[in-house]
Amino acid sequence: MLVILFTLCFFALGSSAGAPSNSSGCLCTYGHPCWPTPDQFAELESQVSQPLIHPVPTASACYPANDPSGNCTQVMQRWTDGNWRSSIPGSMDEPNFESFIFKNGTISACYLNTSLGVPCEQGSVPVIGVDARTPQDIQAAVNFALRYNLKLVVKNTGHDYLGRSTGRGAFVVWTHKMKNVTYDAEFAPEGAPANETHQAMTVGSGVQWHEAYDVANQNGRMMVGAQDPDGSIGAGGGWLQGGGHSSLSPSYGLGVDNVVQLTVVTSTGAHLTINNYQYPDLFWALRGGGGGTYGIVTSVTYRTYQQLPVVLYFMQANVTNATAMKELIGGMLRLQPNLTDDGWSGYGFFVNTSATFIGMNPGMSTAAANASTQPLTDYWLSLESKGISLEVEISPFDTWYAWHTWFQQFFNTGGESGTNMMGTSRLLSRDILANQYADVAEILYDCQGEVNMVAGGKVAQISPDSAGLNPAWRNAIVETTCGVFWAEGATAEEISGQIDQLKVWIKDMYVLSPQSGAYFNEASLFETDWQYTFFGSHYGKLKEIKDKYDPYRLFVVAEGVGSEEWNEELTCRW
Repeated sequence: MLVILFTLCFFALGSSAGAPSNSSGCLCTYGHPCWPTPDQFAELESQVSQPLIHPVPTASACYPANDPSGNCTQVMQRWTDGNWRSSIPGSMDEPNFESFIFKNGTISACYLNTSLGVPCEQGSVPVIGVDARTPQDIQAAVNFALRYNLKLVVKNTGHDYLGRSTGRGAFVVWTHKMKNVTYDAEFAPEGAPANETHQAMTVGSGVQWHEAYDVANQNGRMMVGAQDPDGSIGAGGGWLQGGGHSSLSPSYGLGVDNVVQLTVVTSTGAHLTINNYQYPDLFWALRGGGGGTYGIVTSVTYRTYQQLPVVLYFMQANVTNATAMKELIGGMLRLQPNLTDDGWSGYGFFVNTSATFIGMNPGMSTAAANASTQPLTDYWLSLESKGISLEVEISPFDTWYAWHTWFQQFFNTGGESGTNMMGTSRLLSRDILANQYADVAEILYDCQGEVNMVAGGKVAQISPDSAGLNPAWRNAIVETTCGVFWAEGATAEEISGQIDQLKVWIKDMYVLSPQSGAYFNEASLFETDWQYTFFGSHYGKLKEIKDKYDPYRLFVVAEGVGSEEWNEELTCRW
């Protein structure tokens, strides 16, 4: 993705104990006279539980002048390992977000390929921050950022297609080590009626989904969570705040539909416990209103479900010509609504001459699965005469957790971690799939995109106004995604060319579905009418809640609620 500098400008709201002392009007970044002194940072360090961190780019160990104690061999071996990257304060899942492109086209970056002859530079990686282990650490960091008017970013794993968890010259709150996980079979939300309890799991904001799934499985439970190949996505941060889709969503709803309580630190330094009974407006907003916007989440409590056996529907095809591939994609889209109605979720991938579809249904027998998927199987088989060779199978698994383990092993070559990329998504309704599946197939063939069958079913049965989530999710059956990629060391002009292609796909999908939207966590900085695309009719209410709970405008991210009040670089408010 093209990295844009996201600096923030502070709007003074009168004097208070927590208000910044700097009156220059813009947030302070490293290298400016306003930047705190070593003694002032030492004062902060005395208030937190861990030494301050000084993040560096992922590849810095390969440049001894930058990191004399580094291990470049490890960097090369684990470059595409999402869990390893997430354990490094300065590492982003997509390394292009570690770099910074100046307006004159020069790039500040730290490349793995040292033979490019480019010096390792800090790029957009924050220069100093707090290794938060407790809510009190976060409160100290927030108060310090306000006192010295610092540009603040929040980072857990670095899975972020909008660059929200990095920033050139910034001060960072790193929540990755907040790893507490507890299961409570009789969890009672604060302020709830005495008879309301849940079999729930509470995860700290640094917990990743592979860690949450392991604990849930040990207790005979399963959770609605992210379905990525290595489980490295965070369970307590941006995934949830953007909506949170899952392989279990058609059966149990989205992530935002399964949260019973949150704890969060706001820009006033308050540590709040929020749910449907306490601060319900903020609870509503944090469930789908976008991460990095209202405060710093410190924990999330999710409903859990009894582990169930599941059945896998698997198709893999080799396709010899474009016409056949488009027919394959279009037919799959056309048949999705019926599968969703039967409780299926799934993922379709189209790369070059290969197509893969992975479907999953919890609680369905193998016989019922055969009957339910017969129309799709018949359709696949009808394409064999057009140059497609197929493998189709149905397999039972004892538990969802066992199926999830298989899913991870299937993608054991790794995902997109360590790859320079930018993506876009679109939520498509039943009507679009019925009447415009061929048009969608043309775009997905062109972009070698994906289809995520993670909506419909339970997602559609929940009121659109139950959470701050974009209401377009309640009408959707599938989410489609497209992406562009570029090699390390690409010029600013080459990157811009890739983004121009991405903009074409964004426009084409928007024209097909102007009343729909995109998934905030899997989109780009160039979506059409981003307020509506990401938040729909909820935007106005989300903005009111943002202004209420973040009076200092400390939390501002690219295309997040309220960011339209800032200039293009997010350096100063209009």
